[in-house]
Amino acid sequence: MELTDKTAIITGAGGQLGQAVALSLADKGLDCVCHYHTSEEAVRQVVQSIRQQGRKAVAVKADLADADATDIIFQKAKELGPVRVLINSASIFARQPLGTFSQADVSRLIVVNLTAPLLLCNAFAAYLKRQGADSQNVEEPFAAIINLVDVAGVKPWGKYSPYCASRGGLIAATKSLAKELAPGVTVNAIAPGIVTWPGKMDPSEEQKQLKMIPAGRFGNSKDITRTIEFLLDNPYITGQTICVDGGRSI
Repeated sequence: MELTDKTAIITGAGGQLGQAVALSLADKGLDCVCHYHTSEEAVRQVVQSIRQQGRKAVAVKADLADADATDIIFQKAKELGPVRVLINSASIFARQPLGTFSQADVSRLIVVNLTAPLLLCNAFAAYLKRQGADSQNVEEPFAAIINLVDVAGVKPWGKYSPYCASRGGLIAATKSLAKELAPGVTVNAIAPGIVTWPGKMDPSEEQKQLKMIPAGRFGNSKDITRTIEFLLDNPYITGQTICVDGGRSI
């Protein structure tokens, strides 16, 4: 699909992966709405870098657990051009064994990881309709949604049940939305393996994790951005979850 001079919304653009995604999309010719919650300085630098590339970019702060977050993001998007790409990258990663979490803990994780992406997809579909873009009566896709999930949604781990449920739920939603929004909008998911790690990984833990990866290495942001570019360049792919994990999920 032709996306040059169109706009992409990237949630979680202040994270290591989100930053790389925003910069990659700008390099592809897209203007960027860079969402963040707390990583203000990181997003400020990303916005500056995108503008130096000759593209437009804005930063928008919102807590995805708040009911008004979706409206805040799309109001900010109006400052740029027509939105044609939505990347749901923001998430909460948490180890929560049984007996350690409360209703509030689970509720916030599910809202940020599953409810917020669904609401953003809902708002995106409504936005396209208001613009006169009919996703049903076209021959080729003109917009794309890509949900960044986790191999934990494909091959769940023990002691992470709320997190795995949120990732698996978004994979199921991806398939459902792909059916509902076809043929005008493609909807896919990317399930990274270990690309980033919270804090410094203990050497023994590092070796343990590497033994589970046939490729023999951890992933990096480029592995994910290349996959996003691949999906945006292939309008016949929709409803799929691509594991970019070095084979860990097999």
